[in-house]
Parts: sequence; C-alpha cells; structure tokens
Amino acid sequence: MIGAHSFVGINPWAVLVSAIATMAIGFLWYSPFLFATPWMRLMGFDPADKAKIAEMQKNARKIYGLAFVASIASAVVLAKIIDLTSVNTILYGMKIGFAVWLGFVTTVQLTGALFGKQPTKLYLINTGYQLVCYLAMGAILAVWPH
Repeated sequence: MIGAHSFVGINPWAVLVSAIATMAIGFLWYSPFLFATPWMRLMGFDPADKAKIAEMQKNARKIYGLAFVASIASAVVLAKIIDLTSVNTILYGMKIGFAVWLGFVTTVQLTGALFGKQPTKLYLINTGYQLVCYLAMGAILAVWPH
C-alpha cells in the first residue's frame, strides 16, 4: 500500500504544471500546424468529414479529462523517480524523462502498435508526442523546488 510518506519530495504544483504542459503540447502536436491531418488519416478518419469531426468533439471533454488524469499520474511517478535520483537540473531531468519514455512508454506503445497492426507513421506520431511530454515533464520536475 502506498502511504502519504511515499509522496514526500514531490511538489504538487510542479506535478500540476507538468500535466498542464503535456496537454498544451498535445494541443499543438495534434493540431493542424503539426500532425492533425496525417494522424486523422492514419486513424481512418477523413479530415474533411465535418460530421465525424463534430462527433469526435462531442466526446472531447471526457477524453481530455481522462487524459489529464493520466498526465497527472505520469507526472507523480516521474517526480518521485527524479526525487529519488536527486536530479535537479533541466538536462538531467530530461535524461530521466527520456529514460522513462524509452524503457516504458515507447516500448508499450510499440507492442500495442505491432499487435494492433498500426502504421509505423501513426506509432511515430504518437510516441513522438510522448517523448516531447516526458522531456518537458522531466525538465519541469527536476528544477522545481521540492
């Protein structure tokens, strides 16, 4: 069982800002400026299908809410790893974020993509987003005072 002492050394504000940063990165990453169109096509959606886009937007609040909760969970765990390793610089925070992404995130996504027969480009778009998120979270969590 995880006790309150397990969260010593974690700054809740840093966790919150890290989670917000992942959402901001996601809005940009999956926007028309970057990967929205190829992502939609790879997911089997027609970017010109206004009815389908409207249907997707109806469920967006719940999806974004759950994604935010997932980002908070990731930030809490990453914050604890950073705390345990005594990392306190942007570069080393990013290195920890990269290691977590490489060892856990992209490998799980790759397995899912392989068995789900997803296109390589879709995997790269999605795991690229996660990489940028973990680098940003690592940088924030490492330099924010505990």
